[in-house]
Amino acid sequence: MKENKRQAQRREGCTLVLCDTEEEYAQLMTDFLRKQKDLPWELRTYTNVQELMKADLSAVTMLVVAESAYTEELQELSPARLVVLSESGRVRWENLCYVDKYQKAEEVLRFLLDVYMELDEDPLPRLQKGCKTVFVGNYSPVHRSMQTSMALTLSQMLAKEHATLYLNFEHYAGLPELVPEMQSYDLADLLYFLGVDREKFRLRLQTILKHIGRLDYVPPMKSGQNLLTVTAAEWIGLLQKIGDLGEYEYVILDLSESMQGLFQILRLCKNVFTVTREDRIAQSKLLQYEQLLSLCDYGDVLDKTKRLSLSHIRRIPEELEQLTKGELAQLAEKLIRDVMQ
Repeated sequence: MKENKRQAQRREGCTLVLCDTEEEYAQLMTDFLRKQKDLPWELRTYTNVQELMKADLSAVTMLVVAESAYTEELQELSPARLVVLSESGRVRWENLCYVDKYQKAEEVLRFLLDVYMELDEDPLPRLQKGCKTVFVGNYSPVHRSMQTSMALTLSQMLAKEHATLYLNFEHYAGLPELVPEMQSYDLADLLYFLGVDREKFRLRLQTILKHIGRLDYVPPMKSGQNLLTVTAAEWIGLLQKIGDLGEYEYVILDLSESMQGLFQILRLCKNVFTVTREDRIAQSKLLQYEQLLSLCDYGDVLDKTKRLSLSHIRRIPEELEQLTKGELAQLAEKLIRDVMQ
């Protein structure tokens, strides 16, 4: 859908200017930023300060300049925000904002988005893509059944050709690659931002997302205890908001009984995959779970549930990126046909 006139005018007036005389870095960062979806700026890059000063620019929303290229003349551009890419690690100008130039590009972007969202102006309205989001649930009452491995494999396989988001709601995610560092944002922060900064939710999500190949994921909560305090209405509101964004074709939910409203969330899903084992105790747990669904009038969840036994899977790759190869990936390919029907 094309932008209306007002949106087009706002995009023209929302500019991020990157200035760095180190041409290789400037090119790599520019390429990275242009690959990101739905950023709120028009991007312009300069490797010569004098050329930047002569450029025909309206008021700059954000000016991001390397420490070695910074000069007080740049203040004449009247940027709403000025960020210095720190090269020395020292604070040379106390009135300026700094970000480490030589960290991962994803971290630089997160910092820039955080700075941008401090502005009083509203973020750029999102373009409607007409993308209907399909939620796919993964839940089993049988623990240690390889549910997360299955969900991650399915997610990565879908992400090869479709915009896909993976969300983990387990008390203990069990995979160190997924668990964020203590200073990083996680699912709890995403819920918080939804409550206090709803209009900027799309950009807040961008600051939290991590990636495995082409798959996007939100790091699970560092403390599983926090899962217990989130109400069913809050979970439903979060999922509906993600769906309303229209960013993702598929959202894969790796669910657990540590969350309130589990059955309601399963009802939102187009497909539900339940991994189980074939021993007597596992089958008894599964039977009790299915009886409870029926008793609580969630028979529709049973109707769209597919039982999966992974007893024939002999080896699970240790690296998450390798899950798309082998027996588990072959099973995921078959499940994708169900998801896409």
